[in-house]
Amino acid sequence: MNIQRVMVAGSGVLGSQIAFQTAYRGYSAVVYDIDDEALQKGRNRMEELAARYERDLGASPASLAEAHGRVSFLSDLAQAVEYADLVIEAIPEILSIKKAFYQRLGQMAPEHTIFATNSSTLVPSQMAVATGRPDRFVALHFANEIWKHNTAEVMPHADTSPAVFDAVVAFAKCIGMVTLPIHKEQPGYILNSLLVPLLDAAQKLWFNGVADVETIDKTWMVATGAPQGPFAILDVVGLNTVYNIAMAKAEASGNPLYGQIAERLKHDFIDQGKMGLQSGEGFYRYPHPAFRDPNFTKE
Repeated sequence: MNIQRVMVAGSGVLGSQIAFQTAYRGYSAVVYDIDDEALQKGRNRMEELAARYERDLGASPASLAEAHGRVSFLSDLAQAVEYADLVIEAIPEILSIKKAFYQRLGQMAPEHTIFATNSSTLVPSQMAVATGRPDRFVALHFANEIWKHNTAEVMPHADTSPAVFDAVVAFAKCIGMVTLPIHKEQPGYILNSLLVPLLDAAQKLWFNGVADVETIDKTWMVATGAPQGPFAILDVVGLNTVYNIAMAKAEASGNPLYGQIAERLKHDFIDQGKMGLQSGEGFYRYPHPAFRDPNFTKE
């Protein structure tokens, strides 16, 4: 299976990163989103990524210009997927939305197209039937800041074709990822099975008034030597995604605490336009958040 043309569904934080990394490594990338306004935000994110690639990877202006030239933006799904060898879905972390998207996608995509979800919490068997091609469906999960935190977790479900799994693993390597094959479905995969309990614990400490955001982050940073704490990580993830995950946990677990955390996130942050790093403010203010002050962990 020769993957050359990639369509990324969703131009949000990770969708934009996936598309740009794919193009930077020489592939043709089409970015699909629901309307031109969403796509323009995606274009803006990619313009900002160029400076990060130049700083973190030493990318040349010429190579970045070439990467931009390999990316196109479309709000017509049929047109976006017309020639796709691989579709990487990075739309909101809400199962009903993903299923509805895959039902439409499956009717429009070429028969040879492979589908991959970048979901961080849902497993592929939850969406496989909706795709109409469960044997060609797999999870391909990237970490945020994909160009430097270059992990790619590849997780099949019971009906995934071994050839499809191998093709996605090979593609991930070709775009510069350290591939992490997962042999059994696991909610949270590897990364989030380790990370989410930390983020959950931090949110509960904050919500219950045990300590404030900076004290919780400072504790983690000083005690473990980590460069940032859980709330700095939540800002990178984006508070809208954090909210959606909390709501999903409230529904799945029946624990009202997750719903209460979600409502506080919505009232105190999202409704105020504080979406995290992407908006310039979340739990911290950017570009100079308190946790980056040299004295943050010394006082």
